[in-house]
Amino acid sequence: MKTLILGAKGMLGTDISLLFPDATQWDLGDVDITNESELELKVKALNPDVIINCAAFTDVNAAEEKQEAANLLNGKALLYIVNAAKKVDAIIVHYSTDYVFDGKQKLGYAEDAPTNPLNMYGSSKALGEKNLTENYAKFYLLRTAWLFGKNGKNFISTMLDLAKTRDELKVVNDQTGSPTYTKDLAQVTFDLLEKKQPFGIYHASNDGSCTWYEFAVEIFKQASVDITVNPCTSDEYPSPAQRPKYSILQNTKLPKLRTWQKAVQAYLEETQ
Repeated sequence: MKTLILGAKGMLGTDISLLFPDATQWDLGDVDITNESELELKVKALNPDVIINCAAFTDVNAAEEKQEAANLLNGKALLYIVNAAKKVDAIIVHYSTDYVFDGKQKLGYAEDAPTNPLNMYGSSKALGEKNLTENYAKFYLLRTAWLFGKNGKNFISTMLDLAKTRDELKVVNDQTGSPTYTKDLAQVTFDLLEKKQPFGIYHASNDGSCTWYEFAVEIFKQASVDITVNPCTSDEYPSPAQRPKYSILQNTKLPKLRTWQKAVQAYLEETQ
């Protein structure tokens, strides 16, 4: 299949590109996915069988101030991608987030759970989901969570950088989710397409869950970094965007991925 990757140089896009070495890779400068006519013309000329969209506005706090930009890239652009895909009858692969949910269910959320985002980032991603699922049938929508990968800034790299200049850290302990390695999400993407799984919504995160505090403790343990980590509440660490308390994604459709702890180990082995 002829594959097109949008956002190919981002943290997820880079790992996706490694599994699709023959794919056409577009990033900023190659195409503006918020320009409907430009996107449609370029996609029509390329005539791909699959469009994998890794492009996104991912700064959760900045989205509160840059609402129009977040809505355009995460939401409205999906309509443009759908319209371009229709011209060439291409499959769309798109990624969404645990932040489309409100975090009030401690057991987590199944693929068919209703969305109810708490922040602008989540709202913009929910808009993108709506624009995709209500206007096209040939799609894989993969919701994921707490992404980390070696090709971009992430929680693990941030914690390790902070530990270089501090001997004590406070980390939020009242938000629970499932850390997910971009390499594992890339493999899920490959497998869905390779095995021609039914179209629809899938949840793909590493197995298990933790708080950000527990995530940090595990990172320092595995990296053999001697630092004191203290738990704190979200109220002690205010941010522009409200986060869900329990954003665990229930996976009822796919084989389980390795645990988030093993994924952290793999990441550290590749980056240190």
